[in-house]
Amino acid sequence: MPPRSRHPLLLLLLLLLLVVLARAAVPHGGAEEEEAAACAAANRTGGAAPLRPDRLTVLVSGYSERRLPLLRAVAAAYAAHPLVLTVVVLWCNPSTPDSLLLRGGGGFPPRIKLRRAASASFNSRFLPRPSDIRTAAVAVADDDVLPDAAALSFAFVAWQQAAAGSPAATGPLVGFFPRSHHLDLSRRRWAYTAAEPGRYSMVLTKFMVLGAGFLYRYSCSPELAAARAVVDRERNCEDILMNFVAAEESGAGPVLVEAGGIRDWGDPRNDANAGGGGEDGGAMRDVGLSATGGLGHWEKRGECITEFHRILGRMPLRYSYGKVVEATVGEQGLCSKGGLLVRCDE
Repeated sequence: MPPRSRHPLLLLLLLLLLVVLARAAVPHGGAEEEEAAACAAANRTGGAAPLRPDRLTVLVSGYSERRLPLLRAVAAAYAAHPLVLTVVVLWCNPSTPDSLLLRGGGGFPPRIKLRRAASASFNSRFLPRPSDIRTAAVAVADDDVLPDAAALSFAFVAWQQAAAGSPAATGPLVGFFPRSHHLDLSRRRWAYTAAEPGRYSMVLTKFMVLGAGFLYRYSCSPELAAARAVVDRERNCEDILMNFVAAEESGAGPVLVEAGGIRDWGDPRNDANAGGGGEDGGAMRDVGLSATGGLGHWEKRGECITEFHRILGRMPLRYSYGKVVEATVGEQGLCSKGGLLVRCDE
């Protein structure tokens, strides 16, 4: 009797492989559905009550379960500010159980809305969210950065003044953490760089204030679909793309402001044993949604700028010069060094 054929087993293994590959090919299906739903909701509420110009919505993104105590403290500090109407905590880790997020009879104080993202897509932090955002200005922030009350107020007022002079009343981006770009002629591509003295072209989502309309433009514009796909593929660069959007819509570069102090637990210049909010110190720098660093990080972000330019067919980023206070351009983050809170660049 001839040996039994192994073809059925091989076919079964091939079928299983195809299923795995098919799932891997669409890792952001949940994100795409969430994006479509948010844009549809924004379209339905287009004629709703006007957005409040006198208050601010704060969107704080979180991912690391180890940083939940800090996230709760940061969100509560924002909610206590008199200019803040609503704080929205966007949780971007789909694997976190509800019991952990909602620990202690709700997990977050009043005036704080907890929203779970459908996926870990970085694009989720810029969804329009019309049911949550009732203000003309939105502050987008990381979970390991907290400006003090004076810094937050100053940034909001700076945005209001810039928006008042903007044709679309959206204003440019306003932030504390500047970056820049330049054309690398030898490599024929764009490079992502630290801000030069007196000149910058981007602000980071560590903390930025923007017009609420930019969220719709970023998330719902078909022209930006390929650029959003780059963000998903690289798991990076969503802030760069928002700077592209804001520069093109406002016709101006970002505004760098300095006031008060900004505690930055995630800055690598903190002491390794510098804890915060009950956390375990230096390990906090490596557990965020985008825990990347080093030269590869800067290289990747330069590639993003080059790719966004290629997709759009134009370079909308604009340089800004100086800032709203008297000082040289520099970051204002406060780090723990030698047991003291000092500016991170000291």
